[in-house]
Amino acid sequence: MKVKLKILLITLVITLYSCKEKKEEIAVAEKNAKRPNIIFMMSDDHAYQAISAYSDKLIKTPNIDRLAKEGMLFTNASVTNSICAPSRAVILTGKHSHINGKTDNHFPFDTTQITFPQYFQKAGYQTAMFGKLHFGNNPKGFDEFKILPGQGKYYNPDFITKSEGKINVEGYVTDIITDMTLNWLDNERNKEEPFMLMYLHKAPHREWLPAPRHYKEYIHKTFPEPETLFDDYEGRGTAAKTAEMNLLKHMNWAGDSKVYPKVMDELGIPDASGWDKKAFYREVGRMNEEQRASWDSVYMPMNEDFKKRYPNMTEKEKMQWRYQRYMQDYLGTIAAVDENVGRLLNYLDENGLTDNTLVVYTSDQGFYLGEHGWFDKRFVYEESFRTPLLIRWPSVVSPGSSTSEMVQNLDFAQTLMDAAGIEQPTDMQGESLMPLLKGKEDAWDREAVYYHYYEYPSIHMVKRHYALVSKRYKLIHFYYDVDEWELYDREKDPNEMQNVYNDPQYTDVVKELKQKLKEMRLEYGDSEELDKEYTEKYLQKINHIGKDVTKG
Repeated sequence: MKVKLKILLITLVITLYSCKEKKEEIAVAEKNAKRPNIIFMMSDDHAYQAISAYSDKLIKTPNIDRLAKEGMLFTNASVTNSICAPSRAVILTGKHSHINGKTDNHFPFDTTQITFPQYFQKAGYQTAMFGKLHFGNNPKGFDEFKILPGQGKYYNPDFITKSEGKINVEGYVTDIITDMTLNWLDNERNKEEPFMLMYLHKAPHREWLPAPRHYKEYIHKTFPEPETLFDDYEGRGTAAKTAEMNLLKHMNWAGDSKVYPKVMDELGIPDASGWDKKAFYREVGRMNEEQRASWDSVYMPMNEDFKKRYPNMTEKEKMQWRYQRYMQDYLGTIAAVDENVGRLLNYLDENGLTDNTLVVYTSDQGFYLGEHGWFDKRFVYEESFRTPLLIRWPSVVSPGSSTSEMVQNLDFAQTLMDAAGIEQPTDMQGESLMPLLKGKEDAWDREAVYYHYYEYPSIHMVKRHYALVSKRYKLIHFYYDVDEWELYDREKDPNEMQNVYNDPQYTDVVKELKQKLKEMRLEYGDSEELDKEYTEKYLQKINHIGKDVTKG
């Protein structure tokens, strides 16, 4: 009898424990089913002007456009510091550069900072990163990663991996990053748990080497010139006049325009930067025999044609030629990004993941595509300051919606955490975009955003400056070796051709915005003392390492 009673009790305990375990499993499964997957897509230096959801003057991007058609397009999205690594640090930490410490490309990232993927990992999300991080070799908060060292290479790139060490993969970088991403989604993740995936492209970062399928097409295309291509910078201050970003004067002939070094020598074109030819050999030199033969079959005829034309070309014609060459290669690299975004979106469709996956597409900053005669970024002027942002989340975001509210990359971390139901840390400085995604613009009360650029003196020689930007106005203070203010009326002067800071009609506007900028700097913890501190640290660093930061 006692034995039977013991067996009965044991059976009862096992049954109760099994029921409890089953309930817990069901609860976890239900929780996971409700939590959205997150895919954060980001390219490098992808100008909003080169996405057809914003403008189709230069290129068609049907796959990226899907996110706008099926989600929301942000027309006033911007960055806090328009340069690669600092922008990424802002995205990961949800904090301005002066708080997270990554003010420029030279200072190391403060690894004591907690990044938003760490919160996702702690909350039970599977996390993975594939592509370009730009700094460090061991990103925190990821179950799996395969990242490019530094800037990475377009052809036959190396990758730093979590479990395989450093590897080399033959092929084209944009395709390879997508192959790795799809492999993880299909074969390596636990399909019963939600995931947070960072899918990060190198393209279209300088030196713009397209894939063979695209350079064979794009080298024959002609693109419309921006109306400010021949800007003389009248109406602007010292900063615009002294920046070294002009397509004709400062873009590398070999590294950027793909004029072969031997052709430069034959034509007497100097290596003005001191690293022009090195950039060409560094990038094109990575190609294998087959890749190089394909490249030469297209770019050598272009070089021969240029060699014949160059001696009789006017300065204007040289500028126009360089603009076309720039667009052919830059946009050619974007064609591959768009194709591969399509591959990833198709995978979601084919595997029933679309409805419960929040997808973000953005860039680490904007980029000049010949506007004001420039390439690159850094300035708070429009094409550099603004960045593309498209978000699709079928269960939440109305298809084909858009917003012109002032949002920044500072907001990304808190937005994604809010979507996943993860508590947002109080030291993050952005705001969740969830009210906008749900169509509740009345709940969004931000009137202006803050910007601060630090990396000077350096390549492109864009002066240090901070700014307040609202929908209507942009107030900028350039400092360190100048003390100049600029004000632009974004409605009346969208190309930012005339500084109206000293215009009597704007006296009251200047007074009001300067007070708001003062309050904003205080709110975000920025100050003149920090300006001086970071300037002194930067100068000490570049002097200590003896690095000529004006040469890339």
